[in-house]
Amino acid sequence: MKILVIGTGGREHAIIRRLAADRPAPELHAAPGNPGIAELATCHDAGVGDLDAQVALARELLPDLVVIGPEAPLVAGSADRLRGAGFTVFGPSAAAATLEGSKSWAKEIMAAAGVPTAASVTVTALDQLAAGLDRVNPLGDVPFVVKADGLAAGKGVVVTPDRDAATVHAEAVLTAGGSVVLEEYLDGPEVSLFCVSDGSRVVPLAPAQDFKRALDHDEGPNTGGMGAYSPLPWAPEGLVDEVVRTVAQPTIDELAARGIPFVGVLYCGLALTSRGMRVVEFNARFGDPETQVVLERLASPLGPLLLEAAHGNLSAADEPTWHEGSAVTVVIASAGYPAAARTGDEITGVDAAQQLGAQVIHAGTARDADGTLISAGGRVLTVVGTGGDLETARALALAGAEAIHLEGSSHRTDIARKAAEHSTQAAAASDNTSSDDTSDDGSPA
Repeated sequence: MKILVIGTGGREHAIIRRLAADRPAPELHAAPGNPGIAELATCHDAGVGDLDAQVALARELLPDLVVIGPEAPLVAGSADRLRGAGFTVFGPSAAAATLEGSKSWAKEIMAAAGVPTAASVTVTALDQLAAGLDRVNPLGDVPFVVKADGLAAGKGVVVTPDRDAATVHAEAVLTAGGSVVLEEYLDGPEVSLFCVSDGSRVVPLAPAQDFKRALDHDEGPNTGGMGAYSPLPWAPEGLVDEVVRTVAQPTIDELAARGIPFVGVLYCGLALTSRGMRVVEFNARFGDPETQVVLERLASPLGPLLLEAAHGNLSAADEPTWHEGSAVTVVIASAGYPAAARTGDEITGVDAAQQLGAQVIHAGTARDADGTLISAGGRVLTVVGTGGDLETARALALAGAEAIHLEGSSHRTDIARKAAEHSTQAAAASDNTSSDDTSDDGSPA
């Protein structure tokens, strides 16, 4: 099988890495790819935003499957263009990708489908802002949640107890011509679940949790994600089935009823609140950095699953199976990220990290004229560790991150720490209780 993957980040590197492990191994191509992807696939000079070049490349390569990684080309209609040219594509149409491209439209779909989510108000003008904040925060004693309505690369959300800070963010978006969605704050741990859809059926992958704040202890500004882990030892039994039943399948059904079949990955961002599960957001593609840990644990082939989904025939695909053990990924960010990421700095130590047993996924890298590996984005690398338990996996990921040198860079040191502690405590408790005893405090991580 010949597969073309469109994208240039860590998500696409993780997808290609997993596809390369399929047997028989597919012939892999990427557009435009990155230095890490280039070690596994043939990279082509067709930009993520250049839909004409993507179609021209597909006509040259004649791939059996095109996988579109990032959200921007999906919202712009890349999948439509490629399907219109006769190619089999894993990725939703522009209409279906509006589920990510417009948070207010996603709220409309959730309401129609009966999907539980946070109460919200969409504000399109400055004179609506104060009343909107009062409506979703009537008591004024919980954090304000302000989301840019359109695509914002994971950094368009402000969660703050400071009304002035919430107002400043909302005003900036509105003044720039956008709109904002104001939401009630959802307490409880968050969960990410990818659901592969063929337009009618849903197949869930393994749940994961990511970390949005830039600094340890969930401090600092929101980012596109600073790390992730899977599995979730604290997750309630039956969580995946509940998400499929109450969130993913109703959403796919609602879109299909509107004549907008969703073919691709429905990313369900969830909060397990004191009042039950709620949807925080939908994305129309694999999440980053969760993809790095979810696909690292996938034992069954990825290519056939995506191909059958693209053909509208998931019933013909084998159910995913998973490696035992855990995976943790730690993001290495460049100096100044997320406010003003510095690029062009030399990266060393990747080989040393991999010699330790960690996997290094390229997210924002390039090579200069001399072939030196340099930073080319805010989130530069993600280092993945695996092991029999979360503590082993996170220790390896952190050791790998420490082996890499990028001047001015930073990474969090607490990814999966609470979950690992919870898992260790639960294991110790099980050694001292009968099989009839249960203990699950639902600890977030």
